[in-house]
Amino acid sequence: MAIPKPDRRDDRELFRTDERASLEGWLDYHRDTLALKCSGLTDEQLRERAVPPSTLTLVGLIRHMTEVERGWFSRTLEGAEAPPLYCSEANPDGDFDDVDRQDPAEAYRLWKEECERSRRNAATVQSLDQPAKRRRLPEDRAPSFRWIMTHMIEEYARHNGHADLLRQRIDGSVGD
Repeated sequence: MAIPKPDRRDDRELFRTDERASLEGWLDYHRDTLALKCSGLTDEQLRERAVPPSTLTLVGLIRHMTEVERGWFSRTLEGAEAPPLYCSEANPDGDFDDVDRQDPAEAYRLWKEECERSRRNAATVQSLDQPAKRRRLPEDRAPSFRWIMTHMIEEYARHNGHADLLRQRIDGSVGD
């Protein structure tokens, strides 16, 4: 199964909205952008490395963002026990490195599930100022929900730049 092209919503609705809806909208926009960059490619293309010695691949970016969603919305925001799916202390970059036999459809399914879990966790938060349930190092402070949302947008935006370069290298496609 190839990764499907997402339905894109009209982002002009974000021009005049409150802060929370704007943050949620931009995060969904960037999630959709990652899916778009991965859509319509073969498994081999999704596993294709950027340039040696980089281990960066599109499926690696999907796996990485699965870990990021899980880390911020389940472990930090909700305080849940949600161990990493691809990384470990012995293999901290397993999300990027171990993709040669990865089924991209499975990675995509897990990412979509994690995004849905993140949305459910976010829906329980009453205020952007609400602190997360788990403290984070090195400051040993609990970030606010606003900080988590802003960080997630930044994380996706940075990696979508990587995805854009990878996709252009693979088949010449550009744009968001």
